[in-house]
Amino acid sequence: MILFPAIDLVAGQVVRLQRGDRARMDVYSRDPVAVAEDFAARGATWIHVVDLSATFEEDEAARKANTEAIRAICAVPGIQVDTGGGVRDVAAIERLVDAGAARIALGTALVRNKEFAKEAAAQFADVVVADVAARDGLVRVNGWREGEQILADELVSRLSDLGYRHLVFTDIARDGMQTGIDVNAYRHIAQVAGFPVVASGGIATLDDLRALSALGTDVIEGAITGRALYEGNFTLEDALRASKGDVSC
Repeated sequence: MILFPAIDLVAGQVVRLQRGDRARMDVYSRDPVAVAEDFAARGATWIHVVDLSATFEEDEAARKANTEAIRAICAVPGIQVDTGGGVRDVAAIERLVDAGAARIALGTALVRNKEFAKEAAAQFADVVVADVAARDGLVRVNGWREGEQILADELVSRLSDLGYRHLVFTDIARDGMQTGIDVNAYRHIAQVAGFPVVASGGIATLDDLRALSALGTDVIEGAITGRALYEGNFTLEDALRASKGDVSC
């Protein structure tokens, strides 16, 4: 199982939100490149980077700071970057590819611009990732601020036909709350998708990572961890070992 330590960016700062709420934001670092370099030095091979300023359509200065940070993170040796946030057109994908991103997530477009979502999968099959977030079984979009009257199961079941083979699924109610994970929910989503899922939201302990890893790579491709890592619930080194099923840490 791939472990994706997370770097969420607002105006070039490393932050974490609670349940995606911009008003409930904690700032952890003003140097995202240093954070990425530290992750790499401690053994991470992937980093999950979210451009929240693009997602929330913030001012040009905030978005420029994030763009520069993403490009610099992508240049950190030994790291592959999975990124997203506010990706609404092919030009945005091309900019991120040029910056060095290995994977690029599309979320809102899966619901509100299906033609673009399908075109993106056709043109960038090895790069694009479906990013689905849900609360109480219903999909949320536009930085989780808006609800759609579509069940997560319904959207996830369409992804394969759209050309997607990678999926990040976020349980919004648990994201940033350190409440633990719902293993059965991720098992179910992977079954609906027909391919493995990257689990996001609620990871609080090493046991959460071990439980995901135990489901196997045909169910769980990876897991994203943010707040628990920044607040010292566990070390990155132990998290990397737990993601491989190691029970000694």
